[in-house]
Amino acid sequence: MRVFIVHAHHEAKSFNGAMTQTAQRALLAAGHEVLVSDLYAMGFDPVSDRRNFTTVRDPLLLRQQTEESYASEHNGFVPELQAEMDKLFWAEALILQFPLWWFGLPAILKGWVDRVFAVGRAYGGRRWFDRGVFAGRRAMCSVTVGGLAPMYSYSGINGPMSAILFPINHGILAFTGFTVVEPFVVHGPGRITPAQRSEYLELYRYRVLGLASANVLPGPNTADYDESLVRKAGISPADDQDGSRVPAARRP
Repeated sequence: MRVFIVHAHHEAKSFNGAMTQTAQRALLAAGHEVLVSDLYAMGFDPVSDRRNFTTVRDPLLLRQQTEESYASEHNGFVPELQAEMDKLFWAEALILQFPLWWFGLPAILKGWVDRVFAVGRAYGGRRWFDRGVFAGRRAMCSVTVGGLAPMYSYSGINGPMSAILFPINHGILAFTGFTVVEPFVVHGPGRITPAQRSEYLELYRYRVLGLASANVLPGPNTADYDESLVRKAGISPADDQDGSRVPAARRP
């Protein structure tokens, strides 16, 4: 299997760093191919603007999706961005390795998604979910969380991790076609003992070696939705005024 790890932590000696090193060593030892983008070490620029492109569709007004589509048609992405796209399309499995910051992705990783998952390349033309560009490939979030597990439950003050990670698992990974593997979450890595640290890393080693058969999250079947992207069986726009059940693209 070809595995692409996108690593987003600024400290190499962090638990995130240990997780990426564990995954890379285990996968290579098992005969898999691995690429790692260490975003902080690379100095990756998370800002998405005209610097993404070597082409220009409209010099007077920057419409991001318009420029992305034009660049997709004319090979117009800057080399450092094209390199990340090439890694993404090379991979059969994608791992996003990051600490949960403010209930979401660190800015550098969110910016990587904003720039690399460009319209015309990663989605567009009704290519989404089971019809998405990356259909048949797997993706997983590997996450560290500062708080303890009870805080991130249905009865906990922060709510369940499934809800917190939904915008990533559903709105980014599943939306672009990936089969989304259940996330691997480590709670309170700064509070665990050395023995617990070793145990977590061993569990993670088993998880990455079993990516091809690991449990996955359910995703929508586009055939179950009408042209308005409303579920055919009993859900109408009138019943769903806020649109919460309607799949939406990355950008309105």
